[in-house]
This record gives sequence, C-alpha cells and structure tokens, in this order.
Amino acid sequence: MLASAMSNPFFTTQQDRVTLARERYFEHGERPSGLVPEPVIQSWNRCLSASRNPGEKISFDPISKLRISTVLTKNRALIEAASEPIAELETAIAGSRARAMLTSREGVVILASRLTADDGPLLRSVARVGVSVGEAVVGTGAPGVTVNTGEVSIVRGGEHFFRCMEALHCAAAPVRDASGRIVAMLDLTSERGAFRFDAGAMAHMYATCIENRLLVSSARSKLLLRFQSSKAMLHTPLEGLAAVDENGLLCWLNGVGARLLEGQGGSDAGIAAEGVFGLDLRQLLALAHDGRPLPQMLPSGLTLWIAAHLDDRVDHPSTPPLNLTSESAPGHDPATAPAPAPSLDEASRVLIEQTLAQCQGNVSRAARLLGVSRGLLYRRLREWSCAENSPQHPSSKL
Repeated sequence: MLASAMSNPFFTTQQDRVTLARERYFEHGERPSGLVPEPVIQSWNRCLSASRNPGEKISFDPISKLRISTVLTKNRALIEAASEPIAELETAIAGSRARAMLTSREGVVILASRLTADDGPLLRSVARVGVSVGEAVVGTGAPGVTVNTGEVSIVRGGEHFFRCMEALHCAAAPVRDASGRIVAMLDLTSERGAFRFDAGAMAHMYATCIENRLLVSSARSKLLLRFQSSKAMLHTPLEGLAAVDENGLLCWLNGVGARLLEGQGGSDAGIAAEGVFGLDLRQLLALAHDGRPLPQMLPSGLTLWIAAHLDDRVDHPSTPPLNLTSESAPGHDPATAPAPAPSLDEASRVLIEQTLAQCQGNVSRAARLLGVSRGLLYRRLREWSCAENSPQHPSSKL
C-alpha cells in the first residue's frame, strides 16, 4: 500500500498520505509538503527541536490539585461563559461519539463534556479536568496547533506527533478576550474514527459563542452594542459586538465586529464610536432605552442593525430618549462650540432628575418608569445630596 501511495500520492486515502508523510519526514528527513497541513509539519518541527521521540509513551496524569485549583480560579469567568455553550454542544455531538474540551491557553483542560462507557480508553484518559493537552506534553494536537497559529485546526489520526495518539482525531478553535489575546481553545476529539461532520466549523461556532459571552460579561459599566447587516443575526455567533465607555470611545470589538468595520476606522479600539456608527453617546443611550435593534447607516455608507444595552448588573437606570441641551463652556460661542459628551453617570443623573420632575417627585412612580428599584433611586439621591453638601462641592461655598 505504501508503494502505491508513493507512486500516486494525490489519489490515496488520508491515512496513506499521512503514512507517506511520516516516512519521508521521520525516516528520511524530507519535508512532506502537500501531504499533511503545513501547521502540522511546523508542530512536528517544534517537537523534534524539543528532543521528543515519536515512539514515546505519554502519561495523561492530571497536574497537581493545587495547580488545578489555581487554573480554575484564574479562568473562572471563562468557565462561566463556556458552561452553557458546551452543554449545548455536548447534546449536539452526542451521537457522533466525539467529546468537547475547553483548555486554558497553556493547554490544561478546564471543562469537559461527560464521558460515557462507549468512549475509548485514550479519550477517557485525556478528556479530564486538570490534564494537560498542550504541545509540550502531548506533542502535535489541535489545541497546540491552534494556540500557535491563532486559527481553527484539525489534526487527524497519524498527524499526531506521537504514534500512541494516532487513534485520535481532534479539531480546535481559539477563544479570545477583549484584547484579542487567545485565552482558551475549544477542542472536539473522537477516538472512534474520523469525524463525519465538519468538526472545525462546529468548534469555531461554539468557540465564538463562548468568546461572545465572555466579552459581554466583561462589558460591566460599559454600553454594549450588537450589530449586523441583518437583525436576524443578532444574539447569534454571527453578530458584531462592541463596548463603548463613558467618554463615547470604543473599548473593544469582537472578531465579527472588527471585520464588519474593517477599513471604516472602527477596527481598532480607542476611537470615538460616533465616527464609526454615526451615533453620539446620547443617541446610543437612547437606543439602549428603546430596547429594539434599529437600522443605522454608518458614515461609510454601510447600513447595519444596531441594538444597545446597559449591563443589568450596573447601577445605571434605563435611558429614555434624550432631548438635552448643554451649556457651552465660558468663552465659547454656543452656536459653534460642540456640547461635551456626557458620561454614563452624568446622563443617568439628568434622566433621573427629569423623570422625578415628570412624576412630581413621586419616587416610586419614577422608579417604575426608569425600570429600576426604589432602593437604587433613593441611594442615588442620597449620594448626590451628600456630594453637594460636602465642603469640597462648589455649591457649599456659595
């Protein structure tokens, strides 16, 4: 069979091509370009450079209990973001006998789908919290390839560096944080033959779900924007996400958002959201109050459906549509000087005061209109009263 593969490598099975690639690389020192993916070859190179032998036997003992506790604590937010998507993924792939694992950037399993009696012995050893599946331990594997390339990867059977791993087929996709740094890999692994579905696409979709949930959870005290060309794509892995701070500046964009806004000045954080979305902070706050996605033509001419949200865990009231005027600074012409953008706290105070005036001072009614508790409203009023009566407050010196 090998002789046949060597004479006609373009019409052989995947297993034959890998067999030929391993012979050329490990026995003859030839680069098997075209027979296996380039990232796999690069991983083989790294393993050989680390003085590893393909015939080694690997132990899948978990790291120490203290290290496991440290890793789980460090990745608590990630685990919380991933728990629901992985449970859903577990249901989706149950019939395929593949298993899902979430690993830390360093390759330690921090979450894994439940194993069954039908799973093979190798998978039962690998898919456990605390086991390291990074390249330094298990050689060439999808998580190790992904962390080095930043891309979705698939490692099939004999493409694993160590021969004892050749029963496994794995696919992995990266999960990034708000800074764009890879913080985890979502891995699908099968010990019952090759995948019979697009494991790379499945891993990518659920990794994106985890990433989006992680980003949304990091938007505390920020204005969260969801956007896409179709509103049907909102609240799916296909949505763009952005966070806007109290100064109206973009804090971060997810991958979809960065691609949607590429070339429009919005692919980087730290720039004004108004220049990208055509909406200033007041208008974005009004959009958050409305609660519905609305079509908006961007300065670039692209029309997107945009929805805005204020984090429910933050003590900001819902924001009604704004119709505010701001006094210009002394020495500036009110007709020409732009009004300074309010912070989220300033906008919240104006809205509370307006609503209280509308309700003739009835705190309970104002709280219902704003969608907050009476306790929050009373607390805010006390804070402002104390601040204004403080010796440092300008009004206390009048």
